Order: sequence, then C-alpha cells, then structure tokens
Amino acid sequence: MEISQLETFLAVASFGGFHRAAAALRLSQPAVSARIGALEDSLGTRLFERGPRGLSLSPAGKALRPHAEQLLRQVAVARQAVHELRPAMGGALPIAASLSICTYLLPEVLKKFQTEHPDVVVSVRSGNSAQVLKMVLDGEVDFGLARSLHHPEVETVSLRDDPLMLVGHPRHPAMTKRQLLLEEVEALPLISYDRGSSDWTLTNGLFRRAGLLPNIVLEVETIETCKRMVLRKLGVAFLPHIAVHEELRTKKLVALEITDAETLRRSLDVIVPRRHPLSRSAQKLLERLRQAARAIPEARLGHHKR
Repeated sequence: MEISQLETFLAVASFGGFHRAAAALRLSQPAVSARIGALEDSLGTRLFERGPRGLSLSPAGKALRPHAEQLLRQVAVARQAVHELRPAMGGALPIAASLSICTYLLPEVLKKFQTEHPDVVVSVRSGNSAQVLKMVLDGEVDFGLARSLHHPEVETVSLRDDPLMLVGHPRHPAMTKRQLLLEEVEALPLISYDRGSSDWTLTNGLFRRAGLLPNIVLEVETIETCKRMVLRKLGVAFLPHIAVHEELRTKKLVALEITDAETLRRSLDVIVPRRHPLSRSAQKLLERLRQAARAIPEARLGHHKR
C-alpha cells in the first residue's frame, strides 16, 4: 500500500469516476486504473462497484476511506515536523487568494505581518477559486485562500463563514421594509457581479429553485464595483459579508432579511498542498490570517430555511 495509491483512491471516491479523478490528479486514466488495481491487489478485495448510478464505493472501500484520509493527514503532519527542523524565517513567500480576500482581508494582515517579519517578501497572486486551487496544485504558491474548495491533493481548513447578504443603501426607495419574502425581493432592482462565478450561481439558484426571476438592473465585474453602485443607491445586491461588514457596522448599508429562503452560505478557506509542508513564515502568516478572520464580527442572519 503506497501513499500515491491512497491519494488516487480518495480522488476516485471524491470525484465519482476514474476520468474526473485523472484530470484532477493530472494523470492519465490508465495510470489511475493501475494505481487502484495495485491497491485492490494488495488488499485482496474490490474497492469500487459499478451500478445503475455509476461508480460507487464497495463495503471495503467505505471501510477504507476514513482510514485513508487519516493516514494522509498523518503523512502531512510528519512532513511538516521534519520541515520545521530546517533553518527558519526569511526569503520569498508566494500565496494566492481570491480577489475578495485580496481586497478585504489581506491588506491589514500583510501590513502587520511585514512589520513583524521584514525579511519575508510576500507575493500575492489573485484569481477565482478554481485558479487559486490550480496555483496551489502546480506548486506556484505556498498556500491559497479561496471559498469552499475541496480536492484530494490539498488540506482545506475553514477560516470563517462568509455568507452572501442582501444589502442596500438605507435611503434607497426599496429599503422601506427590512423583512421580505423572496417573491418581494424578485421585484427589487438587483445589481449582480462576475457572471458565472460561484456567487452569481448561488444568487441565481436561490431564485431559480423558487421559480422566480430576479430583476437585474445592472451587471458589473467585481464585488467592489457592485458595492460602490449600491452605495450610490443604484440598487440592492447580494454581497459577501467580508466585503460589507464595515459598512453594516457604520450603517452606510443595511441588510435585508429574506424570511422564507435559505441563507446563501459559503466559507473562507485555506488550501494547503498535502505534499509540500509549510515554511515557518507561511505558518506565521496563516496564524495572522486566522486572527484577522476571527476579529470580523459574525454576520447577523435572519433567513429561515424552507
């Protein structure tokens, strides 16, 4: 039984097929099949079954999965322990983050980190969550910061919840009521951003599942542009809590409560490659990020799941 075989087993289990697992692991499909075959031979049993709904874990596969996950976690811990014996701080620290994290979380964190560690040069690359994951998998950065990401080759640790909140300017005509049904929200002038993104998909899915069509009056590219349009009273918008918590605190924006719809929940995650232990400088920066995330007030959510 080899580590690479267990990683491949978890990838096939997670993605529900050899083809998708091969793409995620950047291997050929025959290579994936060979690893699974070797693992099954070493255990003397089949780990997957094919049925009407496609590939699924056999009873043996289901029994193996939690142990495989635990073994890979222990391997990562072992690598980290050895890595920490090396000479410490200093040098370059490349990281990747989604644009909203770059905009609303990193600046203050990096200001404090650079004061404490002037010998570490942090380079930040931005992208959407899928691009951040790819940079981590390709070894281009030490770790990534993104939203709700999971992959068999990375450890995912949640920093905090970051729900999408419906907000508007307190003096916008649409803000006469602070508690609304979803069908009432359908009629509000809605500003959307980043068509095709996970935020866009979550927002549109909320209406689609209820058989409703949002009244989109303006589309923009970024969260910050969308927020500024809302501040100019051009409409209301579903925005990440991390982007608006300060405006909510100062009452420049107010939140609308949708009383008959589920909360659009997401999390801010750290993604770390299993095979590459973090440097001490990366660990110090992660601790700073955790502290900053904890310092953000929790979102006051009033949505009720149907």
